[in-house]
Amino acid sequence: MQEPQRRPQRGPDGKNLRRCEDNEAMAKTRMLRVSPQKLNLVAAQIRGKHVAQALAELQFSKKRIAQDVKKTLESAIANAENNHGLDVDALIVAEAWVGKNLVMKRGRPRGRGRFGRILKPFAEITIKVRQPADDVEELA
Repeated sequence: MQEPQRRPQRGPDGKNLRRCEDNEAMAKTRMLRVSPQKLNLVAAQIRGKHVAQALAELQFSKKRIAQDVKKTLESAIANAENNHGLDVDALIVAEAWVGKNLVMKRGRPRGRGRFGRILKPFAEITIKVRQPADDVEELA
């Protein structure tokens, strides 16, 4: 039996939703050893902000995972500059979304012969940076 082919997600205009526009760049980090709920708290702090402000917030955040999110944001900024030729100073964090990854199952012996499950979740984060449309026209 043949497995069905996967088709890319399409928006209302027929474009592939997973691709970036001309004024966007993206970076993704997988297998972060933190729960998606905790990672989403950090991602919510940077959504919609200028990249310089987002980097400053991540630099001084007390959350352990903020350093990994900062690396991902720096990667998205580098992608925007090197692959798409965008102006770094004009970039904003357009989207930052979090997804679930695998869950390691561990356990601990409990009383009366029982077994307590310990779940160790992994998460992934995708950050999309965008240069606002009015700034793109100035560069052209």
